[in-house]
Amino acid sequence: MIAPHPDVLAMIAAGRAAGSLPFEAMAPEQARQAYAARRPLVQEPPDQVAELRNVTINGPGGPLPLRLYRGAGTDPDAILPCLIYLHGGGWVLGNLDSHDGICCRLANEAQCCVVAVDYRLAPEHRFPAAVEDCAAALNYISQQAKTLRIDPSRIAVGGDSAGGNLAAVLSLMARDGQLPQVLHQVLLYPAVDLSVEGESYKATTAGMTITPATMRYFIDHYAPDPASREDWRSSPLKSSSLAGAPSALVMTCGHDPLREEGRAYARRLEQEGVPVTTLHMSAHTHGMLTLSKVISASAGVLAFIGAHLRDVFNVAHQNVRGVDQA
Repeated sequence: MIAPHPDVLAMIAAGRAAGSLPFEAMAPEQARQAYAARRPLVQEPPDQVAELRNVTINGPGGPLPLRLYRGAGTDPDAILPCLIYLHGGGWVLGNLDSHDGICCRLANEAQCCVVAVDYRLAPEHRFPAAVEDCAAALNYISQQAKTLRIDPSRIAVGGDSAGGNLAAVLSLMARDGQLPQVLHQVLLYPAVDLSVEGESYKATTAGMTITPATMRYFIDHYAPDPASREDWRSSPLKSSSLAGAPSALVMTCGHDPLREEGRAYARRLEQEGVPVTTLHMSAHTHGMLTLSKVISASAGVLAFIGAHLRDVFNVAHQNVRGVDQA
């Protein structure tokens, strides 16, 4: 295994010196408080965007909060492409604030609208509650695209970790006609196989942001019934076919128990005819994009993701114009 980046080693050392507990050593509510308390220590302040507003819609489990961002420099009246962003946190942690920095940065870099979804968390709301909430958000955004000044033909879904899991699931649901069309999927160190049997579960460096024990803690809260982990809506890698799914960007990190399942998902997508862009950060660790104060590479990776999305959106726009002109 490649040695961890010096930034990663420094972060691990600082955590040990501070006596930080791993999430699996805490009850969910205590873990959420610790996760929120760490945010100002590890994240740069969010970028300014042209517009940021909160919206609440009717979700399957009650009110469902969303946060809408429009990239800095975009025309207030422009019909923008959209990235629906689903936060990470093992289906147990995280909210609109925890990933505010990523959403602001991607809105600016991709010159798009980003809509973040505050889906229900486990263990209070187990699988498939998060899937149902995210599906409701995609339905709402597609149906209200005109009001939201969004181009319904250029809606992408994305997320990190558990959010990458949910984005992959929505993409397959959209392919199957259960949800509106999705143009592209952005899967950032995604969890796509809840069986926790991958080779990278045996080789993860101790002391990383998440370890195999952390993932088992999250999965036990989200999908405690082992049978539910075989459902492709919790483990999209177990889907019988990925053919026809939206094109994808898949990012993985070397020091991450999710490494091999993410890479396997990218390989399957490509083998089954789906255009895929892959980015593997072999010296880095899970969660690096929400560690902008301590992982110097995170800014460059977000810039790459934003440029990639901007290209995807632009190509789709040019294709539609070409058809219209023909």
